Amino acid sequence: MICNCIICRYHEIATKGNNRNMFERCLVENIKRLIGREANCRVLRVRGRVWIERQDAANFGDAEIAHFREVLPRAFGLESFSPAVRLPVDMERIRECALELTRECFAAAPEHFSFRIRARRSNKRFPLTSNQIEVDLITRIGEEFGEDRFTIDLDHADYTLGCEVRDEFSALYMEHCPGPGGLPVGSNPRVLTLLSGGIDSPVAAYLAMKRGSGTAFLSFHSAPYTPPESVEKVKRLAAILNTYQRPERLFSANLAAFQREVRERCRDRYRTVLYRRAMMRIAEMTAERYGYKALVTGEALGQVASQTIDNLNTINRAVNILILRPLIGADKLESIRLAEEIGTMEISKEQVPDSCTVFAPANPATAVPLGAAEEEERKIPDYSAILAKIVDEVEIFTPGQPKNAVQ
Repeated sequence: MICNCIICRYHEIATKGNNRNMFERCLVENIKRLIGREANCRVLRVRGRVWIERQDAANFGDAEIAHFREVLPRAFGLESFSPAVRLPVDMERIRECALELTRECFAAAPEHFSFRIRARRSNKRFPLTSNQIEVDLITRIGEEFGEDRFTIDLDHADYTLGCEVRDEFSALYMEHCPGPGGLPVGSNPRVLTLLSGGIDSPVAAYLAMKRGSGTAFLSFHSAPYTPPESVEKVKRLAAILNTYQRPERLFSANLAAFQREVRERCRDRYRTVLYRRAMMRIAEMTAERYGYKALVTGEALGQVASQTIDNLNTINRAVNILILRPLIGADKLESIRLAEEIGTMEISKEQVPDSCTVFAPANPATAVPLGAAEEEERKIPDYSAILAKIVDEVEIFTPGQPKNAVQ
């Protein structure tokens, strides 16, 4: 198809008032990172739009357009994008290009189809209104191809020709690709996601990134009670999530020493909540050491015994740092649908033992009082030292980062 630029649209960023420039800059930088330096493109912005074009202003090839279709759905902040033809603000040129684009489109179309034109004119000096542009173009196209070739359908057309007339340029396009929405990664402070091998925590990380926060990852294993595959599984999940942001670190902590102490000294039914309180404390220490402003978990209210109102409160009270739970009101099917969409589901479904299964109680308590949890923790000698040692011995990886890349 004919294409010399990619028109990128945003929605929520447009509401940001005096901070809008910062959000736009973040969006542009993220798009540049996603398309890659080797693409030989420049990314520009002008009131409400970002567009991508080759440095030499030549047309994009099919492989380049396919690359944009692959990577731009990972650019948080984009509402949609379109491979387009950028033109001067001249109605005759717009007519010529419209005929060329529809000629290419109609050649592959069925014998009869529905069609519409959507024009938007923000250039108030242009002699035609948006409606007049639509009438002008549909008249010319009907004369060229015959009005019996297509039916005009303004609501659910098979094919749509889009036209924008701005102060700086005009653009025509036949494709409207959805973006992920949200805010550009980097427009909010970085956070630390507690990443397990399950379905929910990768989705929670994705949703945190969608709100503008780059996220690092903290996972727990219990070697020698869990296999090396449990760490490798989380690395693979983090690598997928890192395709949506500048690659962040994965911290891998071994919880086994603490779990042995809990098994030997504490009430069986309280183990799960005691584990979660320790994980939060380890996460808080890691976040403070490396500069992350909040924790993110994949917990959903009532999903398992540790995620009841009472137990979440007891777990929260272990730390002072902000804990974000993007999935707190979601059901499992919603998480599964999003996991499939972002590409983590197939890995999450793999059955690999993790820390949650080590010394797990047969009948975990659903309402552990805060005082009771604190009393159990006092039974463990050197409780704080054990956790501090776990933090000091954490392994650090950067899944998905190209070799020799600078962090």
